[in-house]
Amino acid sequence: MDSDFKRFWAGQTVSAVGTHVTAVALPLTAALTLDAGAAGVSAIATATYLPSAALPLLAGHWLEGRRKRGVMIAADVIRAAAVAAIPAAWAFGHLTLPLLVAVAFLVGAASVVFDIASFAYLPDFVPEAELPSANRALQGSSTAAQVGGPGLAGLLVQLLGPAVALLVDALSYLTSALGIRSARRPEAAPHATDDRPGLWEGVRQIKVSPFLRSLTAHAALFNASAQIMVVNLVVLAVKERGLSAGGYGIALSAGGAGAFAGAMIGLRLAKRLGYGRAFLASMVLSTGVPLLTALLPGRGVRYGVLLGLVQFAGGIGLGSANVLSVTIRQLLIPRASLARSNGAYRTFTYGVLPIGAALGGVLGSAFGTTAAVAIGTIGMALSALPMFVREVRTLETPVTTAA
Repeated sequence: MDSDFKRFWAGQTVSAVGTHVTAVALPLTAALTLDAGAAGVSAIATATYLPSAALPLLAGHWLEGRRKRGVMIAADVIRAAAVAAIPAAWAFGHLTLPLLVAVAFLVGAASVVFDIASFAYLPDFVPEAELPSANRALQGSSTAAQVGGPGLAGLLVQLLGPAVALLVDALSYLTSALGIRSARRPEAAPHATDDRPGLWEGVRQIKVSPFLRSLTAHAALFNASAQIMVVNLVVLAVKERGLSAGGYGIALSAGGAGAFAGAMIGLRLAKRLGYGRAFLASMVLSTGVPLLTALLPGRGVRYGVLLGLVQFAGGIGLGSANVLSVTIRQLLIPRASLARSNGAYRTFTYGVLPIGAALGGVLGSAFGTTAAVAIGTIGMALSALPMFVREVRTLETPVTTAA
């Protein structure tokens, strides 16, 4: 990998750490500073993912045919400013749950645009032969951030308070912007096409590919179900099982450690088994192991250790699946349709997140957090079913399929 990619990679890595700090610090700010329960945490999660309900399709259509680098830098600056507003409001005594919800929504919207632009930018930024390795590097650093981010968030929350901990994320987004801006290689000109595809072209690309159809159905159900689990897990662990904020962060970091290991072995597994069977093997861990979460006994440190073990094992499968998923989609989809297709994919797979988060709040309030966590993990397990079709099992390489 050349120096341009390394600078881009470094910026993305720092940003990923900050993002995982916020993922833990924002709900902890609501729970500890504002004494919010499952409903409050659910409101923040719903606001974070609400832009994914429709914005990806529009953003993908708008980004196609445009240069992506400047858009990514602008999105980073917007996220930095929004997150920095939380510690500022806390310092002046104006921190409220509606403000946390508003910031979560703005950061979520900017993240949608950034991620779609980044997905379409990378295949032009690195040679096609190096694309799997580039994705492994980015996914590896992203999952490594899962190791450090939650643990760092827990420590910062305990030492400085949850609101001040969010300053780390604001700085990380600025670092990401600098990393993208520092690339010396000119951005490739947008792909020119004779026709002008409509807004629904990205949906068509998913519809005509059996693998993409199955992957989209799996990811949509998995993400919605994971949100049901996550919005209740923070309340279950910290408020009901007596796990400290630092202990909760460390337990989630174990999932990141497992995901890093999985990201490193995903491509090796694909070479041995083929991409389709490697993906299925990864899902055995990513969708099956979380079923144990609601059954974990104990309180305090004991509960935290058991939760960390479950997170680690499930993370291995998730890290491997993420590397394979991104690479397969970038190689299966025509280059001129990457932004639109990723926008459509995110509309289906991320658009369900606010639904899952809102449903998680309802289920947690109605049946208790333990039952809601169990419901979420059952949904995650069921999400594997669409991937067991013949077209997925027999997929050897996305390059030959695309040809």
